[in-house]
Amino acid sequence: MSKEIESHRFLDFAYQLYKTMKTNEINLVYEGEVTQEITKTFTSLTERNMAKSEESNQVQRKVFNVMVECLQNISKHADTLSEDEEDRRGIVMVSRGEDSYKIITGNVIRNSKIPGLKESLEHINSLDKKGLSSLYKQQIVESKISDKGGAGLGLIDIAKKTGSKLSYQFKELNNDVSFFILTSTIKRN
Repeated sequence: MSKEIESHRFLDFAYQLYKTMKTNEINLVYEGEVTQEITKTFTSLTERNMAKSEESNQVQRKVFNVMVECLQNISKHADTLSEDEEDRRGIVMVSRGEDSYKIITGNVIRNSKIPGLKESLEHINSLDKKGLSSLYKQQIVESKISDKGGAGLGLIDIAKKTGSKLSYQFKELNNDVSFFILTSTIKRN
């Protein structure tokens, strides 16, 4: 295949990606290793973007806090596709709709972790605001800090801050790992 044909295909792909992002109102996308530096950069870009659109301070704070929590979840809990890889990679997207922001994250997770994570997500989604606060306090009192640095509070905190149910999917990649997609919705009103 000639370089000219390859270049044309890539340009077509880039344009299709642009159209898809515009159609779905995706403002920011990142794929790669998630580090503290990447988290700072990504949140700074999002803050700047929201300030331009004159979003309320309350909504800006919620989007910022939820994004930080989602990025930390990837950096602490993402698995790798193979034993040889070390990077905790993921994808993060922020979209702005008429009535809400969506923060969509995705990362590789070991299939053995899915039942426990799914049970936690379903439990969190079954609770109202008061129930989430009680569960959060209970986790602080009863949980020990894990080797990953948390007490299982991240998902509870996201649900509390968004006031919305957490939407999630697991896409099996092979017998060992799946791709975990989490969507957090922050209402703009």
